[in-house]
Amino acid sequence: MDVPYDLTSYVRVLKMATTPTTEEFLQVSKIAGAGILLVGLMGFLIGGIMLFLPAGGGL
Repeated sequence: MDVPYDLTSYVRVLKMATTPTTEEFLQVSKIAGAGILLVGLMGFLIGGIMLFLPAGGGL
């Protein structure tokens, strides 16, 4: 592990990085929120289906 090389590469990446505009931030937030809601809805639906299935599962 070459620490000076690692630090210079980290500094280079930080210098290239920029803060997002308000529009970019809102777009990313909407997409992430939609993904969270979709995963939550899928879990809710699976939980609802599991509630109505028989617990034994055998024939």
